[in-house]
Amino acid sequence: MKHISILVPKEAILGSLEGSRQILTQVNYFLKDMGQSPAFNVQLVGLTKQTMIGGGLYTIHADALIADVKKTNLIIIPALNGDLKRAIGLNCDFIPWIIHQHKNGAEVASLCVGAFLLASTGLLNGKKCATHWLAANEFRKMFPDVRLVTEKIITDEHGIYSSGGALSYQNLILYLIEKYAGRPMAVLASKVFAIEIERLTQSPFIMFQGQKDHDDQLIKKAQEFIESSYQDKITVEQLAEMSFISRRNFERRFKKATANTVAEYIQRVKMEAAKVSLESSRENVNEVMMKVGYSDDKAFRSTFKRITGLSPSQYRNKYNQASAPM
Repeated sequence: MKHISILVPKEAILGSLEGSRQILTQVNYFLKDMGQSPAFNVQLVGLTKQTMIGGGLYTIHADALIADVKKTNLIIIPALNGDLKRAIGLNCDFIPWIIHQHKNGAEVASLCVGAFLLASTGLLNGKKCATHWLAANEFRKMFPDVRLVTEKIITDEHGIYSSGGALSYQNLILYLIEKYAGRPMAVLASKVFAIEIERLTQSPFIMFQGQKDHDDQLIKKAQEFIESSYQDKITVEQLAEMSFISRRNFERRFKKATANTVAEYIQRVKMEAAKVSLESSRENVNEVMMKVGYSDDKAFRSTFKRITGLSPSQYRNKYNQASAPM
């Protein structure tokens, strides 16, 4: 039987904490109905016996304190709420315990922005990690040594797991159930809880938000120009000339400030404008392509699919109200 420790952090988001406990515990009921032994011993593990979350709306009663758990097989870190730097500070006493348990063989999984607490342990350095796309810029700034992959729903690297944003934590829990209890049990849980089991990417949900939380005013002006002139063909040389610096220096400063190359940034802005048009207008794909400054149909469709995970037509069918099935 696998011992699973679901942490009860201060400022935890109730949904990922209770949702994880419920799905994992249900697996034991499935097995009981089949006349089999339980797969998991699931405990809520806290710094104190009672932890208030949700601004005091809820109180979580821990099954054990971290000092009581000498050895565990899997640690699950739920999503955190509010100011993430503050949340890490409030929960810093978990960090040495997580590191110690991992050294003793425990695997560790973070759910959504629980990745911030996991990254604070240093265990993610040099590894891939997913989190909510809304928090991507802040995560990169705080943890530059972690390889953030915002498009992923799940990462799995040497016993360290992470999930993408919000309810995608459910996909990671199913993934762990499959690993520990087998594919049939994961499929059964996906059906009972109505979770799409094979969802691998959160790319269609990502809304590009240019990183402007920096002090390079020259680069901010370039970003604003790109965002106001996305219909036009914009080149790196043009932006560098407008900024009165060399292309090489401009590209270096742009990447440092925004975490994107200039070409990537231009593409993301254009694709975000294309997504808005596909969601809200009756323009066909070629009209949208021309509107955002593309003339090469193949290049537009290829770039759109690489960024969103869907073709322009698939995206429109999924998100445009006029195209939605009744």
